[in-house]
Parts: sequence; C-alpha cells; structure tokens
Amino acid sequence: MNIGNIQTAKGGGIFFVLSLSLFILLAGCGGGNDYTPKPKAYLRIDLPEHHYFVLDTMRFADNATRSADGKPYKTFPFIFEANECIEWGEKDAPKGERWVDLHYPQWDGVIYLTYKHLRSADSLRGQVDTSVRMMEKHYQFATGVDEHHYDSDDGTVHATVWRLKGSKVASTYQFFATDSASHFLRGALFVNRVPNNDSLAPAIDYMQRDIDHLIETLHWR
Repeated sequence: MNIGNIQTAKGGGIFFVLSLSLFILLAGCGGGNDYTPKPKAYLRIDLPEHHYFVLDTMRFADNATRSADGKPYKTFPFIFEANECIEWGEKDAPKGERWVDLHYPQWDGVIYLTYKHLRSADSLRGQVDTSVRMMEKHYQFATGVDEHHYDSDDGTVHATVWRLKGSKVASTYQFFATDSASHFLRGALFVNRVPNNDSLAPAIDYMQRDIDHLIETLHWR
C-alpha cells in the first residue's frame, strides 16, 4: 500500500467518525412530543413566625415620644395585637378621621387603618357605605370575593371582611369593625409593588392572617 492509499484510508476514517458524531447529536435533539416544559415557579419567600405585641397608643401618647415625622403620638381609642415584625406610624387625616399604618418592610406591604368616631346611626351607615364603595373599586380586577362576618364574644366588635382573589388585585383584604354605636375602624391591605399576587401569595396569606388576629383581639377604649 502506497502513501496515497494510506491517506485515503485516514480520510475515510475521519469522515466516518464525523458522520457518527452528527448522527448521535441529532438523535439527542429528537424526542418528538416527549418534551415537558418546566412549571412556572417563583422565588421562595421565607416567612417569620407570628409573634404579637399589644399595640396600645396610650403608651406612646406623651410629649417625650414622637412619631417618625416628629409629631407627638395621638391616643387612639382602640387596642389590638400586631405582629412584632411590623413598623407602625401615624398620618394626619381630614374630616375627623385618624390614620395608622402597619408596614411590613420585607415585602413593602401596608395595612392602612382609618378610625372614625361615630356620632349617630347615619354616621355608621355612611361609614359602612364608604367601606363597601372602596372595596368595590377593586371588582374589575378580582376573579372572586369572599365575604365573612365576625362578632366578638362580648358583643362589642362586629366586623365584615372581604378577601379579593385575582393576580392583579391591588388590595386583597379589606374590612371594617365597629361597636355599632361610637367606634368605626376600616382597614385595607396593599402591597406597594406591581401587582402579581401569585408570586406574593405566601406573604399575602401571612399578612391576612395578621389582620384576622387584629380583628379577633380588637378592643375599644
């Protein structure tokens, strides 16, 4: 066998190896309809344990204790238990209302609380109507609404709760609580991010549980 025949044999061997490699590569890319897409997933949200403290604004209502804006704390005529992981503060409000914000910094969630002193039955009806109208603003984004009612054992707290379902709902939990005579407290949960309640579901459930606890431990002064 001369040198020319040896080179031809080597060239044929290389061609065979390349052909075999290409066949294996194409076979690995096949599979027809056997491909299964990965399910949609979200980042894991680590949730702290629920630990509560008594939020009684009378403890802060003195000239020596001031809120974040430098103003003295006011005394609110209600007491409830709040989660230890919150940051809370006050805001000035018009029309005799008082506002308290319960902020969850880890998720940028806020429970907005509005207190109104009732002076008549008409005042109560007006506050209930306002609460319903504010809740109904989210109907267009909701896929469902669950309404529940709560009455305390001593008959001093009557609450109506709305849980709104839907990935684009800005406020997934709203409520009002009253003694039907003098006190009215309205609350709403918001997350200050582009609404995607599917990815935030664990955190939203966590905060909703805290609101349930707030209502169950609510007392009027």
